[in-house]
Amino acid sequence: MIRIVIAEDQRMVRGALASLVNLEHDMQVVGQASNGEDAVKLVQQLKPDVCIMDIEMPGKSGLEAAEELKGSGCKVMILTTFARFGYFERAIKAGAYGYLLKDSPSEELASSIRSIMAGRRIYATELVDDASGEENPLTPREKDVLGLIADGKNTKEISNQLDITQGTVRNYISVILDKLQVTNRVEAITRFKEKGWFK
Repeated sequence: MIRIVIAEDQRMVRGALASLVNLEHDMQVVGQASNGEDAVKLVQQLKPDVCIMDIEMPGKSGLEAAEELKGSGCKVMILTTFARFGYFERAIKAGAYGYLLKDSPSEELASSIRSIMAGRRIYATELVDDASGEENPLTPREKDVLGLIADGKNTKEISNQLDITQGTVRNYISVILDKLQVTNRVEAITRFKEKGWFK
């Protein structure tokens, strides 16, 4: 019997997931948590085989919980609405065995759990496609400039901090906007964050 803990902050979704899993002849939900902190405690107490983890939960996020559970013997499977490469990258670094999207067909859940138990890693195809195709296009210096913009610094403050002229800062900004294919600083920061390139 595959023993499973579900961590999901939306009660209805959590209940539906538990019902789905419990319908399987070889699976049993042994615990349910509504945030990352409780998920970690439950995994430590109950020693399940798999923890199905949402990402955005109150207090400790699913990714933080996954990082904490790395090496615990429990296989973490992320189940989220967010097809964000930055989240995916963090999940892989945290040792997650799976990263599925909530709009996947329900029968995929059980087959993915079995695959994970067999030692395979299951990732949503759209994220794997993203991962193979996209590198951070900015140079370290351009990334420094964008980081300072994200910190709320203006052109003059950036020029003072990096010891370059304001004209050079403006040149960097126009190159950054061009490389990220956006029209302004706010969009640049948003795009960079969504891709998970701010480390």
